[in-house]
Amino acid sequence: MGSSNRALCLHAVAAFFAGMGLVGIVEPGMVLHFFGLDTLPPDLRNEVRGVYGGFGLAIAALLVFTRRVERRRPDYALGLRTAVMVSLCGMAAGRLVSWAIESTTGPWPLVFFAVELALALLLSMAMPESRCA
Repeated sequence: MGSSNRALCLHAVAAFFAGMGLVGIVEPGMVLHFFGLDTLPPDLRNEVRGVYGGFGLAIAALLVFTRRVERRRPDYALGLRTAVMVSLCGMAAGRLVSWAIESTTGPWPLVFFAVELALALLLSMAMPESRCA
């Protein structure tokens, strides 16, 4: 895959995390609205801002950073992107375990499962080319 296509995949994942982060910080109630929680107490809003907001923005920044160091340090970019990709796969695997324990009633767990796998796939496509022969 060419460099511009890898960059597009990488920036698509970064944009998703940035969007998630911004929504989590600015409108934390929107994040859990998908799961039937219309109002959140302050402690839960704080949790959403930290986990969805701060984490999402940090991951977006990290992924953009890997683009800047990719030419000089492809091994560094590979490691960071792999860590994010494994995290996404872990989230998807956690959903599988949850489904084995109990069924869900709404569509959102399946939607987010698919999103997590799609983002992991995009990150796999964004991996820097190896310089080792």
